[in-house]
Amino acid sequence: MKKTLIAFIGLFLIYWIATMVVPGIIEKKGNPVKTLPPYKVSPEAQALFNSFDFVADLHCDALLWGRDLTKKSENGHVDFPRMQEGNAAMQVFTIVSKSPKGQNMEVNSEDATDNITLLNIAQGRPVSNWFSLMKRTLYQSALLEEFSRDFDGQFMIIKSSEDVKKLAEARKTDKNIIGGLLGIEGGHALEGKIENLDKAYEAGVRLIGPSHFFDNELGGSAHGLSGEGLTDFGKAVVKRMNELNMVIDLAHASPKMFDDVLELSSKPVMVSHTGIRAVLNSPRNLSDGQIRRLAAKGGIIGIAFFDMAVGENEISGIVACMKRVKNLVGIQHIALGSDYDGNVAVPFDITGLPIIVEAMMQEGFSDEEIKAIMGENVKRFLLENL
Repeated sequence: MKKTLIAFIGLFLIYWIATMVVPGIIEKKGNPVKTLPPYKVSPEAQALFNSFDFVADLHCDALLWGRDLTKKSENGHVDFPRMQEGNAAMQVFTIVSKSPKGQNMEVNSEDATDNITLLNIAQGRPVSNWFSLMKRTLYQSALLEEFSRDFDGQFMIIKSSEDVKKLAEARKTDKNIIGGLLGIEGGHALEGKIENLDKAYEAGVRLIGPSHFFDNELGGSAHGLSGEGLTDFGKAVVKRMNELNMVIDLAHASPKMFDDVLELSSKPVMVSHTGIRAVLNSPRNLSDGQIRRLAAKGGIIGIAFFDMAVGENEISGIVACMKRVKNLVGIQHIALGSDYDGNVAVPFDITGLPIIVEAMMQEGFSDEEIKAIMGENVKRFLLENL
């Protein structure tokens, strides 16, 4: 018995040490920054950026990795101190609950080994998280609440249009006040139960992307096997989200699901992080027809920052995608959708957003157009739809 106890204690210590070390190694490898801060832009670009009250980004997966977001980190792309340093007013924090082994842009099976199960084990997260996508979702929701409480009253969780107003008003006198909106990446997190949608809402979730990298109970993914549209369950989720004034995010949706949601939803929708096919032809990206249909519905499109969405020269690709959307449907439909901390390499972390401002200035965007893209469009969309 004594030997068994010693062996058990030894294994427990090894596991505990591993949970302290391994997650950071995994994140550092998965979320590199190609150019480290500090970042330099022209005085004109920096001054324009500094004048903005409401800079917003539509997609970040930082809650997945286990970092304390109240502390500035050398790992990853986003935390609260870097949001303050980078004049970022609001970040959408999305919850990833499942990711298939061998994940790619072309074809993925929902039956593949789940990377997030292994990550939860390595992080030492509760055993209940190992076996339930919904438990993982509620756990990450609670993390954002905890971080908010621990940040000296300077971080607001956005749950309503009134909260957006409060954040915008607060930042007129104190730009250290920041906010976050909680989302879910992939409706598989609901585990096929409509009552879980209400549980997610009660936990603070206000945005859901019906599909991620594989098909699920709601319908098809742009990277899945079926190519199908909304299932009956998916239609029920869309209707309930409309009733709750939750935002539907069509990033990763199959073309058929994309069309089905636009037809069914009584409210505008968004694509939170994407590229444009006219700039980079990928199943990840939006066609001109999809852009027009989304805009006709009053939607908004967040342009991603990573090479598989916008091309190897990310900064020029980001601006090229913005110009394409502008020319097709107008400035009012464009936003930032970085995919920060989404297991991707990015050209700069959240403190480097002035780089985009300078690139847009060089391409002839007006100051008002840049201001709209950098956050005012997101503010308007949320005021009208939350």
